[in-house]
Amino acid sequence: MCAVRQAYQLSERRACGLIGITRWSNRYESRRDPQDQLRLRLRELAGVRTRYGYRRLTVLLRREGWQVNAKRIYRLYREEALQVRTAKRGKRVRQHRVPLPSATAANQRWSMDFVSDRLANGRWFRILTVIDQYTRECLCTYADRLQTGDKVAEQMKRLVELRGAPNSITADNGGEFAGRTMELWAYQTGVRLDFIQPGKPVENGYIESFNGRLRDECLNGEIFFDLDDAREKLERWRRDYNDARPHSALADRTPKEFASIVRGRPLPLPSVDKAGSSPRQGSAVAGQKAPALDPLPNPPWEPDRRGKGLGEWPGLDGETQLSYCSVQKSRKNAARTTFQPRSST
Repeated sequence: MCAVRQAYQLSERRACGLIGITRWSNRYESRRDPQDQLRLRLRELAGVRTRYGYRRLTVLLRREGWQVNAKRIYRLYREEALQVRTAKRGKRVRQHRVPLPSATAANQRWSMDFVSDRLANGRWFRILTVIDQYTRECLCTYADRLQTGDKVAEQMKRLVELRGAPNSITADNGGEFAGRTMELWAYQTGVRLDFIQPGKPVENGYIESFNGRLRDECLNGEIFFDLDDAREKLERWRRDYNDARPHSALADRTPKEFASIVRGRPLPLPSVDKAGSSPRQGSAVAGQKAPALDPLPNPPWEPDRRGKGLGEWPGLDGETQLSYCSVQKSRKNAARTTFQPRSST
């Protein structure tokens, strides 16, 4: 306002009248706390966690004892221009996704996949990633120049010795996963390999989401000079992911914290999906039989079907049979009472 008045030689009353504000609004000075310490700590965390958004930064600040909420951090986050730059995605055709069977306990279902990256000299290497679908723990980030079925089976044996064998492992149809080596290991260990449909990675969404976080927070921000350096940095990031990184799907808990809470509880019973369609072959629930339920006795208000002349019709319940017989009986009564004139002789 002062610059406008000096440039045009206007009084305060005239300048405020042209802009459309009162003189009291022009003289107002904010008394809000600038929160310099909070802004400084927020910039430090955003500088270390370069791919964390304001929600995860809020969780980290609360862990340090700051009494803040997400709205305040979002306001300071915008004022400090700390937004994470993301590439705009093009619009895609909407499709009906295949519903994924959800795990109900820790160490019940795993997911595995590969991620590729380059060393400083330009040579490619691949990373075998394995996660627990229920606790979201990262179990393995093994990097090697060439990944074969033998090396995948070797890593699986190591994980089974540490955590025990899961019920099933979800993977794509790659030769490393669908080869004879993994098939023999799965048969000997008693683990079922569930392969997704070709060209549909959404059916293995847990590992695809994890691979996106791995590439965004680790691979894009690190330079790997050799294979040993890549393994060391990947292992360091894996431990940080399990021990310190808040996960939004776990109520902002870390995977390790959530796993410690879950292991102290009894395993929940799987619910029987009555309205769901029959699982396709190769899914995580294919081959499992529904739990046998004891037949319930007939309630006292249920009518006796045999007393009314109803037989056991396959595929129809008692109410459907009663309604059908009542319709037939009403049709017969209507036919008897219908007036039929005599024909003239």
